[in-house]
Amino acid sequence: MSAPAPAPVPSYAYDFAAAPCGSLRVGLAAGEVMLRASGALWLAREGALVVADLHLEKGSSYAARGQLLPPYDTRETLDRLEAEVAALAPAMVILLGDTFHDRRSEDRLAGDDAERLRALARSRTLVWVIGNHDADGPQALPGETADELSLAGLTLRHEPRGGSSPGEAAGHLHPAAKVRAPRGTVRRRCFVTDGERIVLPAFGAYAGGLNVRDQAFAGLFARPPLAGALGKARVHAVGWRQLAAD
Repeated sequence: MSAPAPAPVPSYAYDFAAAPCGSLRVGLAAGEVMLRASGALWLAREGALVVADLHLEKGSSYAARGQLLPPYDTRETLDRLEAEVAALAPAMVILLGDTFHDRRSEDRLAGDDAERLRALARSRTLVWVIGNHDADGPQALPGETADELSLAGLTLRHEPRGGSSPGEAAGHLHPAAKVRAPRGTVRRRCFVTDGERIVLPAFGAYAGGLNVRDQAFAGLFARPPLAGALGKARVHAVGWRQLAAD
């Protein structure tokens, strides 16, 4: 399935521009952020890489309940995270909650995957923001834990707050865009923002997505938001009118 074509978005409505690397540069609150095709948020001035909802060891969690999934989700997710770290050399990596799928996920980590997570904390700051799936935070892995974090004029937290929350960057909802196209529709994980706040896509291989037209997103945005749909190598800006419900 091909990636969605960029949809027309009025230039006066949103502050955004495509970058040569395929990222989408977006004005957010009083600053600017980069939306990466991986689903990561990049704060260039601060050297901070932000990813949400990795849901590590979701496969092993389902297997324990008799729902067999290929046990490769943690490996694939960490492969993509390490690729972003190698490309950007961040001074800080922020895991924006639900990094683990459940409270026993850390115990189920393979030894080499645990070492990969420890390596993220070497020569940089690693912050674990607490989510609803991993409320206890990491037990044997390095890094700082926080309920939320203030950085670059933004408030980084796991779950979006209801009502107006300018400068908020959150995850939790796993946004996905169903994009109308001449030959039908395509569905992609996406960022969603109105220029005041942003919700990040889930970064985890098995995390799935919730359509941005779902009622769970109602009331979060002051105006019809822009979706940054994830293509193979670029982020596509898609206007609200081009987005379809499931």
